[in-house]
Amino acid sequence: MVADHWWHSAAIYQVYVRSFADGDGDGTGDLTGVRARLPYLARLGVDAIWFTPWYRSPLADGGYDVADYRAIDPAFGTLAEAEKLIAEARDLGIRVIVDIVPNHVSDQHPWFRAALAAGPGSPERELFHFRPGRGAHGELPPNNWPSQFAGGTWTRVPDGEWYLHLFTPEQPDLNWAHPAVRQEHEDVLRFWFERGAAGVRVDSAALLAKDPALADASGADDTSGYVDRDELHAVYRSWRAVADEYDGVLIGELWVPDPERFARYLRPDELHTAFNFDFLTCPWDASELRASIDRTLAHHAPVGAPATWVLCNHDVTRTVTRYGRADTRFDFAAKRFGTPTDPGLGLRRARAAALLSLALPGSVYLYQGEELGLPEVEVDRAHIQDPMHARSGGVDPGRDGCRVPLPWTAHGATYGFGDPDARETWLPQPPDWGTYAAESQNDDPRSMLSLYRSALHLRACQPGFPGRELTWLSAPRGVLAFARGQGLVCVVNLDAEPARLPPHHQVLLTSDPLDGDGRLPRDTAAWLRT
Repeated sequence: MVADHWWHSAAIYQVYVRSFADGDGDGTGDLTGVRARLPYLARLGVDAIWFTPWYRSPLADGGYDVADYRAIDPAFGTLAEAEKLIAEARDLGIRVIVDIVPNHVSDQHPWFRAALAAGPGSPERELFHFRPGRGAHGELPPNNWPSQFAGGTWTRVPDGEWYLHLFTPEQPDLNWAHPAVRQEHEDVLRFWFERGAAGVRVDSAALLAKDPALADASGADDTSGYVDRDELHAVYRSWRAVADEYDGVLIGELWVPDPERFARYLRPDELHTAFNFDFLTCPWDASELRASIDRTLAHHAPVGAPATWVLCNHDVTRTVTRYGRADTRFDFAAKRFGTPTDPGLGLRRARAAALLSLALPGSVYLYQGEELGLPEVEVDRAHIQDPMHARSGGVDPGRDGCRVPLPWTAHGATYGFGDPDARETWLPQPPDWGTYAAESQNDDPRSMLSLYRSALHLRACQPGFPGRELTWLSAPRGVLAFARGQGLVCVVNLDAEPARLPPHHQVLLTSDPLDGDGRLPRDTAAWLRT
């Protein structure tokens, strides 16, 4: 079947605004900086931009603690500027996807401030999960649910009640059983669709509904009280009705391991697509990658939804660093300071993985800086801002290492991120950052930037990339080879020995040069026309 909607095969670029480009020289990325770099993204060849939250926020969790869904945070700009950005991107053929955070709000949100002031038993508190504590004097939390960020999930307020927060105390969970919560979020969807947004990415999409009894978990692995509850499907059916009014797209962040339950969210009247965490967390191993690809396509087929592919995002260790390690999987629980990596090996694998992911049927997500081959930065403990670090007792290095501001020029105080005379960036850039700069790679045909530009251009213009067909071809152990359509073939060699290419008429692109005898070296990918 040929894809008939843009989002079936789109290349979507993720912008983490704080770290993309600084237009006013204050050390923090902003919408002025993004607008100035829109031509760069157009030349790169992306179809859409997904913006992580740009709303008014105290930034206790990088903007995922929203105080006002209808206002841009002053550090980033204004609502008028966001509207200009959406229009300017559209003029360049780029759609905009906004990020909605429905599970929780900021503790500075007007609703939560009113709930604290109103006291126990008030209608204002019904919008959240306030409960009396357990124990003789209410000194114990209402239940034993674990936090997504380590530590507890309940905070006690001065009047003695406790409120639920699956993340940080600055992010109180909303009560999605309350009709006002549902109505507010439907109104927020309309607000952004009416301003030209083409789609919405739904943060923590499986966590909204809670067990009404807030019963204790039966053990460490029991998440049934707050993950993937059946009540959620009514929420997303109502959201789909809103999105359909505007021809908008809903994209879920769904960490749901059960494939059958995952697929339920992608039924024709719910979300359009969802992030593929199975592929993102998969190690650099031929058999495991093939199994992940097969699982992904099999799980999406029954509901007719297109697959998605992603190697990295604002929460995940950068691809170059992860693929250079002995253990190439990704697992939040395994993140530690000082984990050794081989940058050269990681870069080679990341280049091959780029061609692999871009050749697969469906849409693909590209996190900012991946096209530059940026490594993960081990941010000094004194500068870490991610709450995951503090809440782990300093064990987890957090997610700041993939959020360091981008380098645009080879030289300068902030490597072109901001004004040459600007103050330090909100997270420190390492001294070798200029070697990865877009300026340094711009005219180098061997650079990661040139590879991504070439691949995205071919993906857009070559027949065979649209559609959902994939046929595995016979290949030696350790080699992935598959055909798409119109004679397009992708081959990836993960074996120690060079591999012979299947019969072909043309080599369209390789992640690294072929051997002298035309064989595909280890950790190298090729696109062929047969």
